[in-house]
Amino acid sequence: MSTEIYFSNNYRDLCVQQGTGAGFQFEFYCSRCSDTWRSPFEAFTAGQMAGWLSRGVNAAWSLVGGAGRGVSDAADGLAGASFGTQRDAAFTRAISNAQGHFNRCPRCTAYVCSRCWNPGQGLCLHCSPDTAAEAQAAQQRGLNDSVTQRAYAAGQQQGGSYDATTPRQLVCPHCRAETRGGAFCPECGHQLAQTVSCSSCHQALPDGAAFCPACGTRR
Repeated sequence: MSTEIYFSNNYRDLCVQQGTGAGFQFEFYCSRCSDTWRSPFEAFTAGQMAGWLSRGVNAAWSLVGGAGRGVSDAADGLAGASFGTQRDAAFTRAISNAQGHFNRCPRCTAYVCSRCWNPGQGLCLHCSPDTAAEAQAAQQRGLNDSVTQRAYAAGQQQGGSYDATTPRQLVCPHCRAETRGGAFCPECGHQLAQTVSCSSCHQALPDGAAFCPACGTRR
């Protein structure tokens, strides 16, 4: 008889097979917000006993020799033989407890916590978002879009006074610093190779010219 498998991809196996901390525990998490819930720890007695025997054998190795090691190996073998069966039983109990902490969405089949569940619709908040939250988010998006459009228009107005034809070096050839289009490097003061242009007609000005030869505007 087949058994349905729950939580097939949103849990972590925290079980420990051998050692004094051997036991069964599983961590389940919400598929939407990743909040977690851990099942109660269940001790694996056979694995803990094997851990205690191993510690004792290591401590008394010089006295018991190979016979002691054989006892430890036998305990480990018995623990390993029963671990899988007991782990499966513990997982079944953990799933039964986890079902009280998570809801399964019938639309997307995801398991979500109570905070990510829309009880009125019987769906997760990913499939059925909260109306008030969506309205508030849409209002904020509208505000941001409006401000973005106004800022873009203001930038276009400012761009009208920017000389886009003048060549600019964005990296200083001397120290490789970013120049941000300046006439001199802000790091080493190196004069950058730029063609000085008239602020009025944007014609190129000869070196040392006090006035524009094209329109007469003072430099």
